[in-house]
Amino acid sequence: MACWAAADSNKAKQQSADTNNLSKVLFATSNDYKLLEARAILPGLEWVSLDDFPQLKALDPAETGKTFAANAELKAREYGEASQVLTLAEDSGLEVAALGGEPGIHSARWVSGSDEDRYTTMLAKMAGEPDRSAQYVSVLCLYDPQSKQVEFFRGEVKGKIIDEPRGTGGFGYDPVFVPEGENRTFAELAVIDEKHQYSHRRHALDAFHAWWQQQQNG
Repeated sequence: MACWAAADSNKAKQQSADTNNLSKVLFATSNDYKLLEARAILPGLEWVSLDDFPQLKALDPAETGKTFAANAELKAREYGEASQVLTLAEDSGLEVAALGGEPGIHSARWVSGSDEDRYTTMLAKMAGEPDRSAQYVSVLCLYDPQSKQVEFFRGEVKGKIIDEPRGTGGFGYDPVFVPEGENRTFAELAVIDEKHQYSHRRHALDAFHAWWQQQQNG
């Protein structure tokens, strides 16, 4: 996979400066909660959404990759080319040790139906299982349609799967996941700033922000 090479950094920064790409970032997600998290974590960036680009509504990139990074890149490239804006796309999921790393990259579609259907199925599969360890993973891919360069940012948060769901906040598997250092599930961390103390997406966005500042400051 292509990456931002040190030898190309000046050229890439100039291209980005010419198009104002580093002041406007498209977060290519249809999940409003993820966009809300990004805006709360990095309020200094000018975030735009798919709603700002009507031509993107018809796009539905196939997530055919075998890794989080591969799927994130597929989405970032397709949306970035269509919008011609610096584009950030994410693939994320929950890896459960007792399930051999499942649901992993298939987290959002592991079981048909609702989020509740998916985590209920998980709990049934893990009934009586002593190893409850799990981790949430987020991989962001940044794509610059001018330079055709990509960069990746990974975040993880380790924790465990509890026996019964608790809480009404968040989404996905949040009601059954307790991060290390907490007694509450992600769904019980109702105030968004609380979840951000642990969030895998927070770690990935922090890595992206550090890169962004480096590009700005040279």
